[in-house]
Amino acid sequence: MTLLLILLTTAVTLAAWKWPSLSQALIYSPPGVAHGQYWRLLGHGFIHANSTHLMFNMITLYFFGTVMELVLTPRIGQAGFVLFYLSGLLVAILPTHLKHRHNPRFRSLGASGAISAMLFAYILLRPWSLLFVLFIPVPAILFAAAYVIYSVRAQHRGRDRVNHSAHLWGGAWGVVFMLGLEPSLAGRFLEALMSPASGGIWLG
Repeated sequence: MTLLLILLTTAVTLAAWKWPSLSQALIYSPPGVAHGQYWRLLGHGFIHANSTHLMFNMITLYFFGTVMELVLTPRIGQAGFVLFYLSGLLVAILPTHLKHRHNPRFRSLGASGAISAMLFAYILLRPWSLLFVLFIPVPAILFAAAYVIYSVRAQHRGRDRVNHSAHLWGGAWGVVFMLGLEPSLAGRFLEALMSPASGGIWLG
């Protein structure tokens, strides 16, 4: 299912580059949603601004989505896994919508909210696994802390054109979803933090 999501997102993004009207129909737009175009709350996640944006998101989705698919599919099925991904898109964009719902010039696109959900769900399970950031190995839990701090500060400054809010809320949804699925993960996560050599937790 992860590969299908990657293929679908890539195909829709390429089509949107060729036909800008498709991009305009899918991108998150407060006036559009206000006029009942609720599909934009999900559609924005299937289009990307450029090749770098698309490639970075799809590579990240591949590495963490394939792992989380193996973890989640036995418990919630393939449909449940896809719904987890789609709910990540929705939950991540809702705070943005509440903040910018009266701003007709605001736009947002990209799958980062859902991918952040996958990433933080993974980090909850494997806090001491190594993530390679610019080819430098970084413990996942330290990356998560740095990522949250950076996103909060960048969102507050608002100097770039990145929707950091979607990253934060998407990541939060990944954690909430996993804890809702397996409440005991909270205690087991704290135990794993105290034992770096354990590597982390896997759902049984």
